[in-house]
Amino acid sequence: MIRISEIFQSVQGEGFLTGTPSIFIRTSGCNLRCWYCDTRYASWEPEGSTHSVAEILKQIEGFRIEHVVLTGGEPMIFEALPELCRELKVRGKHVTIETAGTIDRQAPCDLWSISPKLSNSNPLGYTSQQWVRKHEAVRYAPQVVESLMAKGDYQLKFVVGSILDAEEVLEYLSHLRGYDRHRVMLMPRAIHTEQLDVQLSWLADWCKSHDLRLCDRQHIRWFGNRRGT
Repeated sequence: MIRISEIFQSVQGEGFLTGTPSIFIRTSGCNLRCWYCDTRYASWEPEGSTHSVAEILKQIEGFRIEHVVLTGGEPMIFEALPELCRELKVRGKHVTIETAGTIDRQAPCDLWSISPKLSNSNPLGYTSQQWVRKHEAVRYAPQVVESLMAKGDYQLKFVVGSILDAEEVLEYLSHLRGYDRHRVMLMPRAIHTEQLDVQLSWLADWCKSHDLRLCDRQHIRWFGNRRGT
């Protein structure tokens, strides 16, 4: 069983597949508490109900789209995720799994979209000390990220809000074995177009000077910061 927050059709706004019409299956529940999370209804205050894999597949039958994105929350917390991926592949779907890279599972996947969390995600002051300690104990797992990278095509997306965050990405990468720097993306921490533009005013040049990819959040520009997009 998998707890589902929402299932919708939209256009991928981040990463290599930006602009691709996609079905988004948003699971509900997360093992982290990033203070800046913009899908709290699927993490901090998880909504939705549990469904079998068969029920989920039934819900997407009407979508005539090849690409499926499994997102959250954190989809990797669910033991039934590999079964869902297998059934999606049987139906000819291209499967992307969006994950923070803290849980290692074997699942048939066309693109591992891994977003390791930096120290800037710490929820101190936003939640209980118990969750702060758990978040810090779980968020940094380069060995899990390396294992996921080895399973197939991947992209690494780091959320940054300052030059110090960007420098921390370099530190993280120094502890990550076997990564392809052309698969590394820095994405601005922003939920409004104005915030995106402010962040990109320095981040674009920083990425250029360090030979890393810049990742905008195009869905915010297209649709605004709202659910179902």
